[in-house]
Amino acid sequence: LLSKTTAEKVESVRNDHGGTVKKPQLNNKQQRPNQNGCQIRRHSGTGATPPVKKKPKLLGLKDQSLAEASKHGVGTESLFFEKVRKALRSTEAYENFLRCLVIFNQEVISRAELVQLVSPFLGKFPELFTWFKNFLGYKESVHMETYPKERATEGIAMEIDYASCKRLGSSYRALPKSYQQPKCTGRTPLCKEVLNDTWVSFPSWSEDSTFVSSKKTQYEEHIYRCEDERFELDVVLETNLATIRVLEAIQKKLSRLSAEEQAKFRLDNTLGGTSEVIHRKALQRIYADKAADIIDGLRKNPSVAVPIVLKRLKMKEEEWREAQRGFNKVWREQNEKYYLKSLDHQGINFKQNDTKVLRSKSLLNEIESIYDERQEQASEDNAGVPTGPHLSLAYEDKQILEDAASLIIHHVKRQTGIQKEDKYKIKQIMYHFIPDLLFAQRGELSDVEEEEEEEMDVDEATGAAKKHNGVGGSPPKTKLMFNNTTAQKLRGMDEVYNLFYVNSNWYIFMRLHQILCSRLLRICTQAERQIEEEAREREWEREVLGIKRDKSDSPAIQLRLKEPMDIDVEDYYPAFLDMVRNLLDGNMDSSQYEDSLREMFTIHAYIAFTMDKLIQSIVRQLQHIVSDEICVQVTDLYLSENNNGATGGLLASQSSRTLLEAAYQRKAEQLMSEENCFKLMFIQSRGQVQLNIELLDTEEENSDDPVEAERWSDYVERYVNSDSTSPELREHLAQKPVFLPRNLRRIRKCQRGREQQEKEGKEGNSKKSMENVESLDKLECKFKLNSYKMVYVIKSEDYMYRRTALLRAQQSHERVSKRLHQRFQAWVDKWTKEHVPREMAAETNKWLMGEGLEGLVPCTTTCDTETLHFVSINKYRVKYGTIFKTP
Repeated sequence: LLSKTTAEKVESVRNDHGGTVKKPQLNNKQQRPNQNGCQIRRHSGTGATPPVKKKPKLLGLKDQSLAEASKHGVGTESLFFEKVRKALRSTEAYENFLRCLVIFNQEVISRAELVQLVSPFLGKFPELFTWFKNFLGYKESVHMETYPKERATEGIAMEIDYASCKRLGSSYRALPKSYQQPKCTGRTPLCKEVLNDTWVSFPSWSEDSTFVSSKKTQYEEHIYRCEDERFELDVVLETNLATIRVLEAIQKKLSRLSAEEQAKFRLDNTLGGTSEVIHRKALQRIYADKAADIIDGLRKNPSVAVPIVLKRLKMKEEEWREAQRGFNKVWREQNEKYYLKSLDHQGINFKQNDTKVLRSKSLLNEIESIYDERQEQASEDNAGVPTGPHLSLAYEDKQILEDAASLIIHHVKRQTGIQKEDKYKIKQIMYHFIPDLLFAQRGELSDVEEEEEEEMDVDEATGAAKKHNGVGGSPPKTKLMFNNTTAQKLRGMDEVYNLFYVNSNWYIFMRLHQILCSRLLRICTQAERQIEEEAREREWEREVLGIKRDKSDSPAIQLRLKEPMDIDVEDYYPAFLDMVRNLLDGNMDSSQYEDSLREMFTIHAYIAFTMDKLIQSIVRQLQHIVSDEICVQVTDLYLSENNNGATGGLLASQSSRTLLEAAYQRKAEQLMSEENCFKLMFIQSRGQVQLNIELLDTEEENSDDPVEAERWSDYVERYVNSDSTSPELREHLAQKPVFLPRNLRRIRKCQRGREQQEKEGKEGNSKKSMENVESLDKLECKFKLNSYKMVYVIKSEDYMYRRTALLRAQQSHERVSKRLHQRFQAWVDKWTKEHVPREMAAETNKWLMGEGLEGLVPCTTTCDTETLHFVSINKYRVKYGTIFKTP
């Protein structure tokens, strides 16, 4: 704009408003000098301006080499290029430097622009940079614009390898000491003292992080993206507004000046403000590549340029403010949609993982893997397999059982594939049998439920057909599967147990039922916790602040991050149960269900996201339980054994039911010979019920290996034959005997007496002595081949009874008792004579009679002699004063 008239300047500024502005061309032959006074080479010609030569594409410059760049000079120039190559070190940086020289030789850029381009490469090497500018014939100008220097500094900043810089935490890096700090003219001494010029923010994006836990969720990314966009637009608007304020101040100042003063008035690089960067960025955002000419016009002719630019800035201000209002609506919708989801880090993966966990195969694999680990550990340690439960689960609150049963029955009623009779059986299992097992109060089989069930069946085609055929109809109310079980009587007692042997279907059902109860309890507990927090917070606000807060005063609601709910905190748990029913019925979408749960229970809601899948799996297992033949037999076996007292009772008397429980286990194993057999034990202790689950080993450990069979037969033969004892066994028994020596002496004495009688020929006496003896030898046992474990057969036994033995024992009882007492008394007298002196014996007698000792309570002691079991004893009686009572 230096060589233009005033009219041309105004027209040029006005033309810069559009996006298709063309630079005015010169129609004379005179070459235009650049700002440094150097002549730029242009095409010469006569007449009109020659057509502009098409610029070559920069992509074709990547193959330029040192030889091509240095062919324009020899000697000193070649040495310069060699020094530059060594100084830059990086081949890529050196090739970029050569590209700058090539585009300068092709007349694409000017001499000043070449200096600006190579300054990021040679700026760190003053000697090379000075030699290059002298060789190029470049001279510094006082009127040189400063923003290209800043752009060069930005280029240097982009070349810094922040990964190798000094660190402060994970988000900050220190600039290297060689970095040239950009100039800042608007700083005060206080700014220089307190502001940071060393540490640079070094963000680490979530996708670059190696730690999975630190990665942001997709909903967090949406929230952060909205905030980034909001911040970016705020920066644009504030930058534009700051430039408008500066130009308005300049316009007011110009309005007070005369025409001559306005013509002489000039602006510096800050355009009348305190920062040249802010206003330059604002103008570049509007005028793009023509911003340099606009800035030049503002600096040199502000009286003409300021009103036009100011009008353009205000137009953009209105346009962007209108766009901001539209964006605010979009951002608000995004925040409302993703706010609660962004807080939930577990719910995203929970649904996918929980679906796998709830599969029947996963539940079976879990206990089978524990069983296999226990077997492997026992084989490695060469020890017996430890017994006990493989899984221990807890039912912490019995009141949750009613909620779980109501949800399950609600879904069962709406299943058209389940027969009406089976539905009634399922209802009995959930309301009678399961509460009995868990020592809880039974539910009621109300008539209202049966009437609703009948109405539903009438509407169904299958139900109508059955009723027409005479097969349907409501089941008889008197036909109850579980009348009065022993478990029902144990409900109010503590330290009791129930025993139930089940197959895989029952096992899976109980696992799923326990999971359902535990999740319902977690939601219920969270609801109670929120009620307490709400009450405590309202109480504090009323007492301390003296205000009564409304539900709409929540920060999230005030920030328009979510809409207030119509449900009170006290009704969260009942509302949750209703939402689960609506979800099962298909009246609520899963996404709406999850959003409502998040709004009520925040980050604790994820545990209930798969509640519908869980209940559906439970109903499928219940259908198997009431229809499968083996499952029905398992239930019938429990009921029959319950009448025999083999299914539980007090833990203190469990040993008395060992034989009955073993018989129950054998029957269950025979019934479930083709599948796994599980031992379920429900133990009630201190008001809580614990479910212990053990996978039983029902496979016979028999082997077809002849070597093993021979070893087994040898073992049994040695076990039966009492005469053959191996030397190893004798040596072991000598070191650690398992029999009392006196018993061995008696056996040997008896054997010697028997041998002596045989020698003397007293066979007749032995036959006579065996005439009065009755004996039965029917004890049976069986061995497992691999483990050599002997198991006695139930209801097989031995016994021996000698006639008149009781009468002869009564006749000899006095004599035997006296003899044994005399032997014991003789041993005591001997020990007393050796170890107790007379003085000690006298003191003992005085103590027994309460004489001669200080500190004793006054009393009177009498000693009477009595006979007990044919033996004389001393019986002491103590009488205290009136204060003390006789014990």
